[in-house]
Amino acid sequence: MTAATVPVSLLIEHPDLAPMLQVVAGAVGMSRRIAHTRVQKSGLAFAGYVRGVDPRRVQVIGETEMSFLESLSPAARESNLHAYFGLGPSCTLVTRGVAPLPELLRAAAETESPLIVSSVRSSETIHALHAALDRELADTMNLHGVVVDVHGLGVLLLGPSGIGKSECALFLVERGHRLVADDAVILTRLPGQQVVGAPSPLLRQHLEIRGLGILNIRDLYGATATRNEAPIDLVIELCPWREDEAYERLGIDDASYRLMGCDIPMLKVPIRPGREMSTILEVAARNQLLKRAGHHSARAFAARLEASLGLVDDTVELSKPPKAH
Repeated sequence: MTAATVPVSLLIEHPDLAPMLQVVAGAVGMSRRIAHTRVQKSGLAFAGYVRGVDPRRVQVIGETEMSFLESLSPAARESNLHAYFGLGPSCTLVTRGVAPLPELLRAAAETESPLIVSSVRSSETIHALHAALDRELADTMNLHGVVVDVHGLGVLLLGPSGIGKSECALFLVERGHRLVADDAVILTRLPGQQVVGAPSPLLRQHLEIRGLGILNIRDLYGATATRNEAPIDLVIELCPWREDEAYERLGIDDASYRLMGCDIPMLKVPIRPGREMSTILEVAARNQLLKRAGHHSARAFAARLEASLGLVDDTVELSKPPKAH
C-alpha cells in the first residue's frame, strides 16, 4: 500500500477544478508536490506567525485573509509575505476571483511558488479541492483478481491463477453485467470505509481468456459492457472443489475479507465441472443486495425452523424481514 503525492499541475488539469482555476504567478513551480488532502488557511502566517504552516497543503487565501493583507502597510505586507513564501508552500490559492495584490504576485514569482486564483467563493473552492485530493491522494494497492459490476454491486473475484476468474467474468458479461478489471486490479481506499477497484490503464476494457487470448469487451459487447471503476461491495473467493472440505451450507454467519483496513462481505465458492458459475455468482450478488436491504434469507429460515420446533416464541412475526442495523 502506498500513500501518494501529486503535483500542483494536477489541480489545473483536474476536470472538476480546471474550469474554476487560473495560474497568475509562479507557473514554473507547478511540479511542486501536494501531500495532504486538506487545505490550510494562512491567516496567521500573514500576521507574521508562520510556525503552523504546512507547506505540503494547498494554502487558501479567502476574503478574511485578503482583507487583513490589505490592512497592512506596504512594508509589513512585503515582510510577512516574504516570510510566508520562504516556507516553500506547494501552492497558494486566492478565492472569489479577487485580483492578487502586487506584493503577492511579486513574492510568488520570485520564489517560483504557484499562485492560483479561483473564480468561486472559498467554501465551494475548498469543497472541490477536498473531493479531488481525497481521490488523488488516497492509499492504493495492486491485487491479482477480477472485478465485475453485478446489478450495481462491485464483486471482486479472487482465487489461484487458472481457477476461472476471467471465464466467470465473461459469463457474467454475457448475462448483461459489466466488466471493471481483469487480472491486475488497482484498489483505492476512499474516506468512509470504501474501497474502489479499477483496471490498470493498459488493460482497461480487456479480458484474457485462455485459448482465445486478449479480448476487447467494449468492442465485442458495446460501451455498456464495461465500467471504469466500481466500489468493492462483495469478495468471492473461488477455490477448487475438495470432497473433504466443509463448505458453508446454511449461510447464517456472514464472513468478511479484510481489504485495505476495511471489512468487506465475503463468500468462498468452490468450482467443479457442471456448476453454472455465472448463475451462482449472480445469485450471490442478488442475495447480498437483499442483506443490504435488511432481509437475511438464511437467518429468516433459521428463525422459522426454530419456531416450528418450539425453540422460540412462534408469535413473533417471522414473515417480516429483520431490520437493517
